[in-house]
Amino acid sequence: MDALPPLWILAVAFPAVTIAYMIFSIAGFGAVFITAPALAQAMPVSHVVPVLSLVDFGAAAINGTALSRKIAYDELKFLIPLMIIGSIAGIYLLLIIPAQPMMYGLGAFVLCYALYNLFAQPRTDAIGRIWILPFGLLGGVFSGMFGSGGFIYVMYLMRRTADKDVIRATQGALISLSTFIRIVIFTFAGVYSDLKILVLAAACAPAMLLGTWLGHKVTLKMSRAVFLRAIYVMLLVAGVSVIARAFAM
Repeated sequence: MDALPPLWILAVAFPAVTIAYMIFSIAGFGAVFITAPALAQAMPVSHVVPVLSLVDFGAAAINGTALSRKIAYDELKFLIPLMIIGSIAGIYLLLIIPAQPMMYGLGAFVLCYALYNLFAQPRTDAIGRIWILPFGLLGGVFSGMFGSGGFIYVMYLMRRTADKDVIRATQGALISLSTFIRIVIFTFAGVYSDLKILVLAAACAPAMLLGTWLGHKVTLKMSRAVFLRAIYVMLLVAGVSVIARAFAM
């Protein structure tokens, strides 16, 4: 029975996870910015990332399966190797340079990008495929360093396609791969031998399913303009969150 999480932890987790994965279903990223701070109040931080990796993988797999025909495989075949290379580089950089200034820089960049697109004349022109190199590598670097590089890929995909379902499906496929790699690493490291982590992830699954369903319903009613504004608002949240994490280091 010790493996069962206390009811008060579930009371904190359920609404936070539901809201987080509603946003994730709409935007294709952002769950960690809500769930991680909430769950960190109720459990050790060492448990939060392994739990969220399992829940993220489930949410991304659901999104990817539901929209599998919308995945931009022509983008994915380049983004995946770039993500892997960037992640390896990010882990290496994490070991040799201070993370704090890079987090401040990333947070400021994302904030400026989001504010510009929210208040300036919206850009509708597509960017060239060559831009996949910096965005793909940078997304991998920040995934490796900070475990949150998904919004970099969204910034790229938003300027490559006008179809919001293509953005969500392709992002879901990328996150599925990224979280799967993390799960494999945690498994070999013996993290999931702690039954409490597995039980808590299972307990969060209903909230994730509810949030994903609600987000899907909301997205169906969204125009592209509203969808993009929702993405930019989430980018603002992401930028503030990254700067806050850097400030707390």
